[in-house]
Amino acid sequence: MRTVLMVAEKPSLAQSIAKILSKGNCTSRKGLNGACSVHEYTGSFEGQTVRFKMTSVCGHVMSLDFIGKYNNWDKVDPAELFSKAPTEKKEANSKLNMVKFLQVEARGCDYVVLWLDCDKEGENICFEVLDSVQPVMNKGSARERSIYRAKFSSITDTDIWNAMNHLGEPNRNEALSVDARQELDLRIGCAFTRFQTKYFQGKYGNLDSSLISFGPCQTPTLGFCVERHDKIQSFKPETYWIIQAKVFKGKDSPLTLDWNRVRVFDREVGQLFVNLSKTTREAQVESVSKKEKTKQRPQALNTVEMLRVASSALGMGPQHTMQIAERLYTQGYISYPRTETTHYPENFDLKGTLKQQANNPFWAEEVKALLSTGLNRPRKGSDAGDHPPITPMRAASEGELGSDGWRLYEYITRHFIATLSQDCKYLQTTIDFNIGTEAFSCSGKTLISPGYTAVMPWQGIPLEEAMPACERGDTFTVDEIKLVEKQTSPPDYLTEAELITLMEKHGIGTDASIPVHINNICQRNYVTVENGRKLKPTNLGIVLVHGYYKIDAELVLPTIRSAVEKQLNLIALGRANYQQVLQHALDIFKRKFHYFVDSITSMDELMEVSFSPIAATGKPLSRCGKCHRFMKYIQAKPSRLHCSHCDETYSLPQNGAIKLYKELRCPLDDFELVLWTSGARGKSYPLCPYCFSNPPFRDMKKGMGCNECTHPSCQHSLNSLGIGQCVECDSGVLVLDPTSGPKWRMACNKCNVVVHFFEHAHKVQVAQESCNTCDASLVAVDFNKTRTPLPAGETQHTGCVFCDPVFQDLVELKHATMRHSMHRGGGARRGGRGRGKGRRGNPKKPKDKMAALAAYFV
Repeated sequence: MRTVLMVAEKPSLAQSIAKILSKGNCTSRKGLNGACSVHEYTGSFEGQTVRFKMTSVCGHVMSLDFIGKYNNWDKVDPAELFSKAPTEKKEANSKLNMVKFLQVEARGCDYVVLWLDCDKEGENICFEVLDSVQPVMNKGSARERSIYRAKFSSITDTDIWNAMNHLGEPNRNEALSVDARQELDLRIGCAFTRFQTKYFQGKYGNLDSSLISFGPCQTPTLGFCVERHDKIQSFKPETYWIIQAKVFKGKDSPLTLDWNRVRVFDREVGQLFVNLSKTTREAQVESVSKKEKTKQRPQALNTVEMLRVASSALGMGPQHTMQIAERLYTQGYISYPRTETTHYPENFDLKGTLKQQANNPFWAEEVKALLSTGLNRPRKGSDAGDHPPITPMRAASEGELGSDGWRLYEYITRHFIATLSQDCKYLQTTIDFNIGTEAFSCSGKTLISPGYTAVMPWQGIPLEEAMPACERGDTFTVDEIKLVEKQTSPPDYLTEAELITLMEKHGIGTDASIPVHINNICQRNYVTVENGRKLKPTNLGIVLVHGYYKIDAELVLPTIRSAVEKQLNLIALGRANYQQVLQHALDIFKRKFHYFVDSITSMDELMEVSFSPIAATGKPLSRCGKCHRFMKYIQAKPSRLHCSHCDETYSLPQNGAIKLYKELRCPLDDFELVLWTSGARGKSYPLCPYCFSNPPFRDMKKGMGCNECTHPSCQHSLNSLGIGQCVECDSGVLVLDPTSGPKWRMACNKCNVVVHFFEHAHKVQVAQESCNTCDASLVAVDFNKTRTPLPAGETQHTGCVFCDPVFQDLVELKHATMRHSMHRGGGARRGGRGRGKGRRGNPKKPKDKMAALAAYFV
């Protein structure tokens, strides 16, 4: 029996598709990577009975990066990244072992059906999967087709079966356009980011950003925000005057009239018009017009409109909105949420989709009315040729979806119902008046038919007082007429919704990447999100954009990126050569980069005004090993130590607190040690600032503390304080934290495992001897005689943390609380302490005691 391998983009998607195609008769098992399941069943394919294996990836299998040595910021000139630096595809998440997992499942398979998301990124992942599985699949005859592509837009029985019955082929051109975008963004972004990060972080201490990044899409996105900020700052309010008139007839409420001249900017001229109007106490009706108007129902919903509304009306950021939309899609509640199309295809089952909403109490009345009277033909939108518009695919309740999930689903559903409803109709009445020589008017709206606003009430016509009945020649009494002084007001900061509109208009990013670019400028501390989801640029964001404008405006204007996006789309359509487009764009940005480097002083002049020199920043903390003067600790991101006398800056681990470590010094370079800690419930370890940036031994990498240092005799090193191999990860060593008493602990120098032991002990030391059973170093403990947990009141005992029965109940494994992953440069050698001649360097994992430790896991 032949075998068909089917691959979806996410585990939950694979499960849903397998359930539909197998009609619930499939068996499931975990794959070797633990993240992806495999669902198996027997069925029919290409007229034969076959065994189906449905599994998934977790997004991209591979990611593009430079080969090893070109990732070293200190040894590579950023200019080399444009052409000399070779790139390679690496596994996107090495811990998932995705390539090996796919190959294990593909071995012996005859066909592969690709169920990846149906957009350009999905096509790219198709070929990543094929590159992994084709070498191990059965080789059929040259004429026999073995690769199939499923095209679908929702996880419904109808759509999935329709896709299975109309299988196509993956689109190589669309995949290539994604490859081109990835390489452009990698080379351009890394070159500019590395140069400006190193240049400015070496000069200024309070930039408060760990990375001063540049991105071909990210930077124009920031540019829009700063452009609005500049308009606000340069705005000069102007005084103007309007005439405010109130009239009444009989006992009716007064009407406030609008002056037909609108406003004047000269007070004396305004007063002249007031005086002319005050010559009479009567307002004469010049004309009364009534016009029936319509407010059009919305077009079908696409991604950009969904993001706009979610930000402006629901208060949800674009990135968060897309995460929720993707979850709703994979669970089968909505159609595919990434689409540029606002037109339903001719064969779209509008009535069937609407019927599913007939029992929801929130809109059942409107839905049933539509089904009984007949659906209105939706407005014609644009067909981008990708996916149908975003629509609800099945009924749901708030309890199923959660708060934010329900709010987004509710909007999508109401929008869908509105597209099938009638337009809103209202009557607009306008009355024109003459008061003396001046013309005034007032208007009001009266609802005729709510139409779609019954289901989207926030767009409804507001209730207004009825306009008074009158006709031409009637007179009203003037109640008040006066000159009112006002001022022009500045624009407000851009909202996320307005920014999304600008990005779409100028071709910056795609419907999938727009949320990512907005999220990036927030994370980089270039803008902050204020009330009303307004984006206010920070000092750093403003200075960067102004600097780009001074040096080369095209780096920040949307024009050049928009042109590149058009070229990438031509690759996707098969109308442009991948290599030529890539090379042309890189050549342009390479020349721009060289000019930027030569002109960086223009941006630096702006930086000097807004930020403090590194020497004038921070507070004294520890002594430099070279000049023995105090270095300053700079807490602003990225935290670091700076010696103003030597003009040297030393990196530190991030996302924790730094303090002096007992005024002890490193035996290698005489620098005072500092202690990094992530908090009372986290980890801590000492480090030498110099060694952290300049590894002293061949087997050490940048970013290692004393708990990974292989110095053979230093009292702070791994060789002195290491106890045994970590009980969870394969590469870490559990190291005694000498500062943790009286709540003593040891922590893994790679992962976040923390082992608490010997509470209230006076002293805990790592002994020279090792355990005969597991090779871990023995630990000597000295307890308080009034609180000793040792038998018979003993206060001292030396034994193995893992194997000694006396210690067994005094050990508790936990996970450290980490604010973020540490900024680390790699790990120490695998294994144990390796201290001294004849020392066992690779202690075994104490397997017999792992269960005991795991029992205490919290």
